[in-house]
Amino acid sequence: MAFDLPDLPYPHDALASKGMSKETLEYHHDLHHKAYVDNGNKLIAGTEWEGKSLEEIVKGTYDSSAVAQSGIFNNISQLWNHNQFWEMMGPGESAMPGELEKAITESFGTVEKFKEEFAAAGAGQFGSGWCWLVKDTDGGLKVTKTENGVNPLCFGQTALLGCDVWEHSYYIDYRNKRPAYLQNFVDNLVNWENVASRM
Repeated sequence: MAFDLPDLPYPHDALASKGMSKETLEYHHDLHHKAYVDNGNKLIAGTEWEGKSLEEIVKGTYDSSAVAQSGIFNNISQLWNHNQFWEMMGPGESAMPGELEKAITESFGTVEKFKEEFAAAGAGQFGSGWCWLVKDTDGGLKVTKTENGVNPLCFGQTALLGCDVWEHSYYIDYRNKRPAYLQNFVDNLVNWENVASRM
């Protein structure tokens, strides 16, 4: 069974007042995300991965020793990443649920310190990649960053929040100001209820 491009959970212009334009979503979701779906489907057709879940394919094709990952991993991992990314943002006002705030405070000291560490991880990721808030294998929360399409599934972690730092995610709105994009992401775009639901 082939994978489909999921609809955005909100209209293309829903995040514009919060710093992510309709044009960015049209390019990022309708073109970039769709390309990962189309390429991933072509690459798994007729292979052992056809009919498997996104998670099974990501874990099964990840190779930590490979300088460049396989086409299957790159496209399917990016498909999974983007499926999460749209859900992790929202157009409405989003308050951080108490249980999440408590866990973040226990792990980072304050919510502001977490936001600083998260934004710094994304700004410090050389080239393309992602920054993440994860529930680690020991149950604690930590901030990580990954290159290209690599994600927390590859390390047995649970992705609570992820931010895409590939240039196509921010260049229309922020040009080369990746730190400003990341600060806006943590301050205005995150759907904290969705993040808490992943714990």
